[in-house]
Parts: sequence; structure tokens; C-alpha cells
Amino acid sequence: MAKPILMDFYADWCGPCRMQTPIIDALAKELGEKADFKKINVDKEGDLAAKKGILVVPTIILEKDGVELKKWMGVTSKEELAKAINDALK
Repeated sequence: MAKPILMDFYADWCGPCRMQTPIIDALAKELGEKADFKKINVDKEGDLAAKKGILVVPTIILEKDGVELKKWMGVTSKEELAKAINDALK
């Protein structure tokens, strides 16, 4: 069974993205064996951001087996993200 993938779409100039980074980093430390974590800079990966429909940063997408399970826009709590990852593993 494939691991869920948590994609964090961000920009270096984005204040809320800087608030989200330590949350994602702590979550990756805790759940790094259960899920893959990817940080995607929308300024460098514009094509991927467009393909995923990213209009706001930060946007976080949780995918499993190529299917989008959940999308969050704006700063999101570690608890909410952890719950979604754990739910995806069931």
C-alpha cells in the first residue's frame, strides 16, 4: 500500500507560509515513516501549482494513490493534518 503524500505549496515571500513551515516540519518528524512530505515552491514549480489548481499559498494537499483526499488553504494546525494522514492510513 502506498504512503499518503502531503504536499505543502508555498512561496518564500509568503508570511503565512513561514508560519506553516515549523508545523509541517514537526509533523514530518512525527509521521515521516507513515507519509511522504513534499515542499513545493510555487514560484519555481508554477506548472505543477497550476495543474493542482493552487490559487492561495500556503495550500496543503493530501494525496494517496494519485487521488486527492483533502486540500487546505491557509495555515493549518498540526493536529488537523495529523488526523487526515492517520485517517488516510485506515
